[in-house]
Amino acid sequence: MTKLYEQYLERIRGKYGLSQIEITIIGFLYNNPGKDTAAEIVELRMLPKGNVSQGVELLVKKGFLRRNTDRTDRRKVHLSLEETAIPLCNEIEKVNQSFKEQLLQGLTQQEKETYEKINRQLMKNIEKGMNFDEK
Repeated sequence: MTKLYEQYLERIRGKYGLSQIEITIIGFLYNNPGKDTAAEIVELRMLPKGNVSQGVELLVKKGFLRRNTDRTDRRKVHLSLEETAIPLCNEIEKVNQSFKEQLLQGLTQQEKETYEKINRQLMKNIEKGMNFDEK
């Protein structure tokens, strides 16, 4: 499934000259308001810290991201999308929709609803598991 999704994103990557990790970071920030630090991207997407740090650095240099120091904790850096990232986000959104349509092709409406329900529960379970170490 991951390979198919990467194939869907290939055209966008080429058009904007971005790596897979850079596309992943932009997509994450666009789709997860309030989750805006590199640490959250690493934790929630289960990506290597070094890859995310390097991707963020490149996206800042390319003008797609901006770093903002937290007002109460100067050690914490929030990431925000620049205006130049909005057309890219719109293209990623279209690709996501096409990918989802391909993935669910041939399923009945009831099967699609069941898939969505199971997927939501799996995400909740993953979040619980990610928080398990904190307790």
